[in-house]
Amino acid sequence: MTMQRNAEQLRKAELAQIHIAKVQLAMADDTYRALLKRVAGKESSKDLTWQERKTLLDEFKRLGFKNKPKHQMPKVGADRIPRMQKIEALLAEAKRPWSYLKPIVKNLGRDSIEFCDVSDLGKIITALVKDAERNGRVTS
Repeated sequence: MTMQRNAEQLRKAELAQIHIAKVQLAMADDTYRALLKRVAGKESSKDLTWQERKTLLDEFKRLGFKNKPKHQMPKVGADRIPRMQKIEALLAEAKRPWSYLKPIVKNLGRDSIEFCDVSDLGKIITALVKDAERNGRVTS
């Protein structure tokens, strides 16, 4: 069970990195889809195997992707990392810094995102997904 959970966490982290790379490289959706098709023969990153995700990330790096986020993700416990990675990907897609979350976190009654529990992080993700949908951005 733990190995399965770790594999799923790794998958989510890699998918987040793929979407961060797409944004960092300012890749249009059709260009991104063509790259997915060329590198892995797939239409969507969610369908990639672990080998295909690695190959795609390697290709992004070859194209200039730097695996260092502009704004460092706050430190949180291991149980919250997958949600934080999703938040990081949504922020990257929107080209927004971590500081964008300060008023949202305050609205949840927390002083800092580091003090948010898993439920709070879910609410933040929901808010970011709704914002992305309103503005026509990718959310998966």
